[in-house]
Amino acid sequence: MNTPPPDSTPRRARGTALTAAVAVCLLLAACSGAAGTDGTEASGGAGTARMKVTLVTHGAGGDAFWALVRKGARAAAAKDGVELTYASDPDPAGQAELVRDAIRNKADGIALTLAKPSAMKDPIARAKAADIPVVGLNSGIDAWRSEGVLEYFGQDESVAGRAVGRKLDDLKARHALCVIHERGNVALEARCAGVKKAFGGRTDLLYVDGTDMTAVRDAITARLRQDPGIDEVVMLGAQYALTAVTSVRQADSGARIATFDLNEDLVAAVREGDVQFAVDQQPYLQGYLAVDALWLYRTNGNLSGGGTAPVLTGPAFVTKANVSSVARFAAHGTR
Repeated sequence: MNTPPPDSTPRRARGTALTAAVAVCLLLAACSGAAGTDGTEASGGAGTARMKVTLVTHGAGGDAFWALVRKGARAAAAKDGVELTYASDPDPAGQAELVRDAIRNKADGIALTLAKPSAMKDPIARAKAADIPVVGLNSGIDAWRSEGVLEYFGQDESVAGRAVGRKLDDLKARHALCVIHERGNVALEARCAGVKKAFGGRTDLLYVDGTDMTAVRDAITARLRQDPGIDEVVMLGAQYALTAVTSVRQADSGARIATFDLNEDLVAAVREGDVQFAVDQQPYLQGYLAVDALWLYRTNGNLSGGGTAPVLTGPAFVTKANVSSVARFAAHGTR
């Protein structure tokens, strides 16, 4: 066996060099994990040229649903070494301008929602002209291909709505009130349209201002008092369903509550019987897949669904019978 020659460097010098190297490594690791104040969430190793991805949604600030989308996107960015910037604006013109900002900032990829598809037409065209790939998520399953988006990750809201309508039939409901908290949002409109199409009973629509939870509560309470025949309230978001629980109590109504979407508090409401069931479209997964898809496209030319079919993340029903299976994930803020 050949023995390597001894290291001629003095032991004290070797120790000093090792200490310096460790210090540099720790400094670089700390820098690589820093989050920017402009919504940039940096990931990946120091000294590498990271791919820049911007996620632009129509979510309102403080909405727990979009926190799940963002958390999934962060997880994918950390895995792929992507520099992620998240931005949102519920106003379609504002959202479109955020996409244009991403183009001006030379993003390597853009993920966006298509709640108001017509508003995204121009910024998507500009991104394509700049050779920036764009993927869609959450809203706009009927518009993503015609708008020139490469891939789509989300729930078919019409299918989900019809599934809810059939479930209401199974539960012997007769008169449903479907509450839309954002007028003109294609995903929300499709949900209620699907319910109305499949449900054998009567379905009424109620439009409310989703940015004002007090107004949401009062509008539902007033409608239930006005029409005591309503025996099912269908909400289109977890936080709105929790508000509807209060409305039902204030109206002294016997109506039950069903909802789309899930969060930790909603899981508890299903477990306690305050909400009959929730339709989970897995927002964490939507954010994760959108960012990961852009990385795969840039690094390996992959297209999920072949670029012709959406990747569905729902619907899945969460009821009192199976809520325990998702409760621990909801507690971690990922369901």
